[in-house]
Amino acid sequence: MDRKKAIFGWAMYDWADSAFATTIMAAVLPIYYTDIAGITLEKTTATAYWGYTQSIAMLIVAILAPILGAISDYTCSKKQFLRFFVYMGAIATSLLFFTDKGDYLLVSFLYILGMIGFSGGNVFYDAFLPEIVPLEEMDNVSSRGYAFGYIGGGFLLLVNLTMIQKPELFHIPDATTATQLSFLTVGTWWLIFSLPLFKFVNEKKTDQQNSTKKSYLIIGLSRVITTFKEINHYKELVKFLIAFWLYNDGISTIIKMATIYGREIGIGTSDLIAALLITQFVGIPFSLLFGKLAGKIGSKQSLYLSLWIYVIIVIFGYFMTSTVHFYILASAVGLVQGGSQAISRSIYGSLVPVHRTAEFFGFYGISSKFASIFGPFLFAIVGQLTGSSRFGIVSLVLFFAVGIWLLTKVDLKKGQQQAKVVNLL
Repeated sequence: MDRKKAIFGWAMYDWADSAFATTIMAAVLPIYYTDIAGITLEKTTATAYWGYTQSIAMLIVAILAPILGAISDYTCSKKQFLRFFVYMGAIATSLLFFTDKGDYLLVSFLYILGMIGFSGGNVFYDAFLPEIVPLEEMDNVSSRGYAFGYIGGGFLLLVNLTMIQKPELFHIPDATTATQLSFLTVGTWWLIFSLPLFKFVNEKKTDQQNSTKKSYLIIGLSRVITTFKEINHYKELVKFLIAFWLYNDGISTIIKMATIYGREIGIGTSDLIAALLITQFVGIPFSLLFGKLAGKIGSKQSLYLSLWIYVIIVIFGYFMTSTVHFYILASAVGLVQGGSQAISRSIYGSLVPVHRTAEFFGFYGISSKFASIFGPFLFAIVGQLTGSSRFGIVSLVLFFAVGIWLLTKVDLKKGQQQAKVVNLL
């Protein structure tokens, strides 16, 4: 495996699937959900339904991720599983083209399938990181992946938003049709730019793959149960997972609910679009910067910095009343979003036993996906009970604060040593 090509191919997958994160998760689909698909619903109800949709999707992925990871490790088939989830996600996203007014249930269903493809695929994509680079390069390469994601996702988002704002430039009859076409472009983009990873990244073969007459489902479940029994060997990894679960709850909720929250409190579509583009393009240099910063001050210190900025963001979000406020928050999110996620991924990768990367990144997926269940659900239920989503935003402070506190209890050097020792057993 050519190392430079492998790193390039791996990073290009972030370029590919980030189109789903920007256009579908963050920018276009939430507005389409409230204004078109959910036009028959009250605004607060549409926001709540969107939150419940997120939670259902994440619950399904959280259940599947560790089982699929265990099976792929056993069969040395991370790439095949990744390809399956790419196809699922890209096709479901493209089918959003056929939805229209009042189709909020169909949109929710297709979004859930797309989200399963996106999140499930990332389990196997992330699991390749420890295979293609050594420990000392993980922060930089992980950050490079997020930077590629910001560029790719941001570029297609810019094209899609131009289509929606100026459909006549593309000979499209109206903004709704342009929005529907943007869903089709995301599915196509995702498929095409996944090809470099499939071409240049080769999975390391191990001697663990054996012929067996057992079903892969039984194998996956048994290996997950075994991992649960053995998890006490990786105490620092477990502590980090719990901390990550909590603070990532806040991060994922901000990503998924920001646009629909802004819409609810009266931010105009053009301003929402501009703010999201600011987040994307501010995120490009700062994702790379956090990779460099981690090398200078340490992974944990750079992660602390990003999480405390998130605390400020959610507090300010509670008091947000104007478009200028939304722009400020969008810029602040761009500063830390890619960096916090990239450093989290590389820290976890450094604590994982190399011969079980997909299985353990499945557990990483459990943390992030279960986190993604509770944040949007809390946001939705608080919004419905109080009649305002502001209280849902400010509740996220708790997740960040407790997550930061737990992170202080993690000894990275000890955890990395534990992974090496157990690998030798």
